[in-house]
Amino acid sequence: MTNIAASSYLLAAIGFLVLGLPVLSGWRGRAQRITLPLACLASALWAGVLSWEAGRGVLWSPLSGLLEVVRDGAWALFLVALHGHWRNQAGRLRRSLAIAAACYLTLVVLLALALVGHGTGFLVAFGSLPMLAAFVGLSVYGMLLVEQAYRNKTIEERWATKFVCLGVCGMFAYDFYMYSNTMLFREPNPDLWTARGVVNALTVPLVAASLARRRSWTTSFSVSRRVMFHSAALFGSAIYLLAMGTVGYYLRYVGGRWGTVMQTGFLFGAVCLLGVILFSGTARSWLKVSISKHFFRYNYDYREEWMRFTRTLSERGPNLGDRAIQALAALVESPGGVLWQREGVHFAPRAYWQAPAADAVEPEHSPFCQFLESTQWVIDLDEYVDSPDKYEGLAVPDWILDLPRRWIVVPLMLHEKLFGFVVLQRARSPLKLNWEIFDLLEIAGSQAASHLAQEDAANALMVARQFESFNRMSTFVVHDLKNLVAQLSLMNANAEKHKNNPEFQQDMLETLNHSVQKMKLLLQKLSRTENADNKLPLAIDQVVRGAVALKSAFEPHPQLVIEAPGLKVLADRERLERVVGHLIQNAIEATPRDGHVMIRVGIRKDDKRPQDAVEIEISDTGEGMSEEFIRERLFKPFDSTKSAGMGIGVFESREYITELGGALEVSSRPSLGTTFRVVLPPYREAAPAMT
Repeated sequence: MTNIAASSYLLAAIGFLVLGLPVLSGWRGRAQRITLPLACLASALWAGVLSWEAGRGVLWSPLSGLLEVVRDGAWALFLVALHGHWRNQAGRLRRSLAIAAACYLTLVVLLALALVGHGTGFLVAFGSLPMLAAFVGLSVYGMLLVEQAYRNKTIEERWATKFVCLGVCGMFAYDFYMYSNTMLFREPNPDLWTARGVVNALTVPLVAASLARRRSWTTSFSVSRRVMFHSAALFGSAIYLLAMGTVGYYLRYVGGRWGTVMQTGFLFGAVCLLGVILFSGTARSWLKVSISKHFFRYNYDYREEWMRFTRTLSERGPNLGDRAIQALAALVESPGGVLWQREGVHFAPRAYWQAPAADAVEPEHSPFCQFLESTQWVIDLDEYVDSPDKYEGLAVPDWILDLPRRWIVVPLMLHEKLFGFVVLQRARSPLKLNWEIFDLLEIAGSQAASHLAQEDAANALMVARQFESFNRMSTFVVHDLKNLVAQLSLMNANAEKHKNNPEFQQDMLETLNHSVQKMKLLLQKLSRTENADNKLPLAIDQVVRGAVALKSAFEPHPQLVIEAPGLKVLADRERLERVVGHLIQNAIEATPRDGHVMIRVGIRKDDKRPQDAVEIEISDTGEGMSEEFIRERLFKPFDSTKSAGMGIGVFESREYITELGGALEVSSRPSLGTTFRVVLPPYREAAPAMT
């Protein structure tokens, strides 16, 4: 077994040496020119020492452990360099490498403690768990670097780097499996240890395969703030838990009979404290501000911030003002604020987000509002109090300075006019305001103002539509009253001449009775809370007869022809009768006294329809209409050629017929007459079910 292990690690040493020396002499890459040969030579030295120790019967020594740390560190540096170039970003490169070095140094310190204790008896008291945990941590760290290096490559670059990533990841994955197995069983597995040399040797051809594609290795790489935030939080939590676990272990070791109780209580309290810190808004704010301040050139990732800002404003909710304050506050880690918006000649508080209510109003022509509108500046209230000369001409009202935790005033500008302003509370963690933050708040304020103005316009449009609906209903009511007045006026004009005629008296009584019934229906319609039609199966000949009867007193008298009695349609009787009556009334008014008005009820046969339709044809020999008038003016609401007309009768008729699933057709020739055809779908009773 000893000879097999020695041969296994010797094979790995030869492979990495053969790979590293040519690469060192002929490699033309930039960031990887040093790191890749260094990683290969460190691996060759480590494997050579292990082969020599295996030949002497030594499974593991502090020397091979330290060389393994060096090997892992060299491959980690290579993976960091594989991410790409940092041109014009030298400061960011140094900070990124500093983070990697800090992570790596922490693990090295733990390993050094374990390795020093190997010969002093320290491991007897402390156990080998910290050493194994550190090696496991190095393996996990290496796999994470491989994942980051591969994931941030383009499709073409992945083609070039997939073999080296696969080989290095396989090497770290095997170490993770071997050390995890050792931690589980508290002793190394000789077979796994022996095969480790062959596994490392197999990574050599994978790295060599990628060397032939090395021109596509490099790419630009940057770490987002979100990844940085979560990585820092995760790494900090890991260090905290590792430190608390170490303290807990010592408590158990020195606590005697109370050791287990002390360890359990301490670890539970430590975990609870960690949870409080992780879910603390102040702690999260401090971490975000620190990361942006120390690791990035700019304070914001503008793409991510703008997506979050727009998403907050676009969320569904009853109060857009609250969401506008929340979106602005999130840019500077503010816990709350108040929004003032223009209402008439002053600005009044409209929304509050996690802030106490305020009732103060500010006139639109006050020096404060005039200053905001003319300069469009974001005002740092602390700076204003300390150095008022920097805000020449500004007079902040006392009620703003008296607000609790007041910090920043953000103007909401719309079309160069002050639409409103937001007073934000002081940030959870200290944040130094600079030009970048001021510019972002100014742009964000304008965006919030446009959303608020759009909501106000939508509300105004909704109110206008409600009034429009009411006015439209009133117009139809006036139209119905006009028809009733026309009937009564005609009857009154003929009463003096025909008052002794029994037939006229009978028609007069019928007309009065019908007018009373129409007025009652009109009053019922106005008093209903819901103006819903009562659609019922109607005999169309009876509906038309009723409409014709109401127009019988007019001249020329309309003549009715029923070609197909018994036809039924599904409609509201009162509305359908009004539609037919209006068309008959128009025909009478357009026809001279010696003319003719004919109404025909029959069946409409049409090859384009799946079934026959009910047709009401109203024709006259009147003045007629031109095609241009029919096309452009006939169905246009509020457009009438009559001096007392409303211009909505034909429009309402077509709307209701279309609502019933029918059509209103018209054909006319000037001086020859006009024909209206009302085409409606027939109503047929459902056949009884077969039993």
